[in-house]
Parts: sequence; structure tokens; C-alpha cells
Amino acid sequence: MKTTARTSFKIQTIDIIPLVLWVSVVIILRWFLHEVQADRFLRWTPEAFGKYFSLRWILVAHVLAGSVAIISGIIQFWPKLRNYNWKLHRALGFIYLLSIVLSGTSALILAFTTAYEVNWANAFTLQIWASVWLGSTFIAYYAIARKKVNLHKQWMTRSYIVTMAFLISGIAYRIPYVQQLGSYEELATVLFWMGWAVPLFVYEIIRSCKEI
Repeated sequence: MKTTARTSFKIQTIDIIPLVLWVSVVIILRWFLHEVQADRFLRWTPEAFGKYFSLRWILVAHVLAGSVAIISGIIQFWPKLRNYNWKLHRALGFIYLLSIVLSGTSALILAFTTAYEVNWANAFTLQIWASVWLGSTFIAYYAIARKKVNLHKQWMTRSYIVTMAFLISGIAYRIPYVQQLGSYEELATVLFWMGWAVPLFVYEIIRSCKEI
């Protein structure tokens, strides 16, 4: 007699890599938020938020939702978990999608307001970055809605690369050698572009090589 009972989910040696990656991302994210002193926002004072005080809800939404996107996004690339329970995969996907909609929209608001206090180049860079983030994520969602699984996987990868740019550019700026190259105003724009454009270019090279 055929049964529809689901087999138990067992962690095997092959699962060590995705687990280590997920734990590593969580640890790095926690370290980075501590480095930028994100916990100061809990005081909810003008001194804590500085120029962002009038947009404090927007900033907090951006940071919190962006963190959720980083944590929930990487687990989507664990094939075993994805294949084991498609409902869980879809639920995590919606969490990732909603997190980016919230964080990306908040980023656009900040890019069109407070970012101009740094300089025009900084604001424009953030506007493009947030637009690419939202756009790539929307295409990934639209592809799976049309049941284009391979296209969905490709655009999910692109979306998560842009998601991780938040950490990549932030960590790069905290390298002592990089900080010696110039002021924040001079370096931020370059690092913001580098954080997503370079990894995305490398991904396209790798993907194209597999198809040649």
C-alpha cells in the first residue's frame, strides 16, 4: 500500500556546507550591525539618529527588513530543504520578498532625501542600487509566478547578490587600508557600486561559462 507520509528530514554530511554558510552569514551580519552601532537606535533619541531622526521609522524599517532578507534569502539556496518542503520554501520566499519590498522602498526614500547631504553622487548611487535590488527581486518573483523555474533561480541569485552588497561594501569600508584611501564621501560611492556590480559580473561570467 502506497503511503503519502513524508520522510524525516535528516542532516547529513552534504548539508554541512549550507548550514555553515547560513551560520556564517548570521554571525557576520550580527558583527556588522554591532560595528555600525545599530543598537543605538533603540534609544530613539535625536542624538542616536542624527540626520535620520525625521525619517527614523524609515531607517529602522530599512535595517530590520534588510537583515531579515539577508538571513532568509541564503536558506533558499539549500537544495535539500527546498526539495523537502516546497511550502516552507515558498513561505521563506514570501518573507524574503516582503523584506526586500520594505527595505528597498525605505532605501529609495533615504536615497532621495538624506543621501543628498553627503553628495549627489552618493544619492544617485543609492538610488540605482535600491532600484536594481527591487527590480531583480520582482523579476525573480514574476518568473516563478509564470512557472519559469530556471529563470527564477537565476534572478533569485542576482537578487541575493545585490542583497549581500549591504554587507560587502560595509565590510570593505572597515578595512584599515581602504580607509586610508580617502574620506567616507570619496570612498562610499565607489564601494557601493563595487558591492553589487562586481559580484554580479562574476556571477554572470560563471553562469555563462557553464552554458558555453
